[in-house]
Amino acid sequence: MIFIGIDPGSSSGAIGAIDHNGNFVACGDITSEDGRINARQLRDDLARIVEPGETAAIVVEDVWCMPGQGISSTSKFMRATGAIEAVARLTFYPVTFVRPQAWKKHHNLIGKDKSASLELARRLWPAANLKLVKHHNRADALLLSAWLSDTLS
Repeated sequence: MIFIGIDPGSSSGAIGAIDHNGNFVACGDITSEDGRINARQLRDDLARIVEPGETAAIVVEDVWCMPGQGISSTSKFMRATGAIEAVARLTFYPVTFVRPQAWKKHHNLIGKDKSASLELARRLWPAANLKLVKHHNRADALLLSAWLSDTLS
């Protein structure tokens, strides 16, 4: 079983995957093109993560717009989130949605900044490409996949 976490973003989303033993499988950024999610590339990326005959489950962070965000930013973010959700559902794997507060509480990250999730993910999966500060989205995606694994086990 492969557990895939997706951290949505209008142009900075990421995916991360672990196996049923908690071992690192993959992580990377969600490709965008002209400010829009490249849905075909996301589908291909998800297909590459799961070997033929392997089962998988997906968790998508259930995020909403932030107060004070402009209409243009909100529109781009919601469009990206919708594209990500559609691609996830079209894999035909079970898809779960989780609020940030739930998975962050599970990992003791409530009230901590993005660097805390990056540090935790680096410690749990040293083989993951999490070298840069901007890789916090990849770290979140991996931690989402770990939350799903723990929740379903």
